[in-house]
Amino acid sequence: MNAMSLIDIRDVVALAVQAGGAIVEVYERHDFGVETKGDGSPLTLADRRAHQCIEAGLGRLTPDIPLLSEESGRSAFENRHRWDRFWMVDPLDGTREFIRRNGEFTVNIALITDRRPVLGVVHSPVLGMTHFATLESGAFRIGADGTQTPVAVRRRDPSETVMVASRSHAGGAVGSYRENLERLAGPVTLASMGSSLKICLVAEGRADIYPRLGPTSEWDTAAAHCVLEAAGGCVVRLDGTPLVYNKPDILNPWFLACGDPEFDWRAPAEGIEEPDFPVP
Repeated sequence: MNAMSLIDIRDVVALAVQAGGAIVEVYERHDFGVETKGDGSPLTLADRRAHQCIEAGLGRLTPDIPLLSEESGRSAFENRHRWDRFWMVDPLDGTREFIRRNGEFTVNIALITDRRPVLGVVHSPVLGMTHFATLESGAFRIGADGTQTPVAVRRRDPSETVMVASRSHAGGAVGSYRENLERLAGPVTLASMGSSLKICLVAEGRADIYPRLGPTSEWDTAAAHCVLEAAGGCVVRLDGTPLVYNKPDILNPWFLACGDPEFDWRAPAEGIEEPDFPVP
């Protein structure tokens, strides 16, 4: 019996929604306080409360599956390299969006098996929507009205390609990618979004490509990665190899979150130099 047969994704969705409720309680305060972690990234009470909620909930649901969370500290690779499956969690992805109060932050919960995300839940508590998927059952979106619908990547429209990018990382290599894409594929419209919602936009066919040519960590991407793959897309490194998880270095290399599988999304990245990364 495999791990997936013991897990009802509805329980994981409910847990993400519960954690989202804990975040909103803090979000609605006038002053929720912001600290700075050792790596310079912000930390709030909402991050901590969401982590505690998810840690306790997954401990009840799957007590034998280990957890790696952004807020639980980085388990040493000499320990986690033995894990054939584990939970990868970002209790509050988009803390900067949380601080800016624009609502574009998420709760991310993924199950990693053999270095690949096989279950993913991305819940946006303020926007009131949840994306979830397993590789076995496909990808779905629950809207603010509670309606559940399947999602899938779209065929690229030759008259307009929609590229999604972070508001704070739209220049540099991303700008070069966009210029190359326009040269190869015609007009490109830029959409901006925070957190892992960028990958979900590609998964539900509202965007065609998300080139992440900058730093991210594994917990930033794992849940939405699963949603996109289950929706018919893929997440690949610039050399075309799949993005994998549970590496010695928790940082991701640069990657492309791709929609329409018939288009060569790697071609616009030719000539863009990626920093050196440790071998996975």
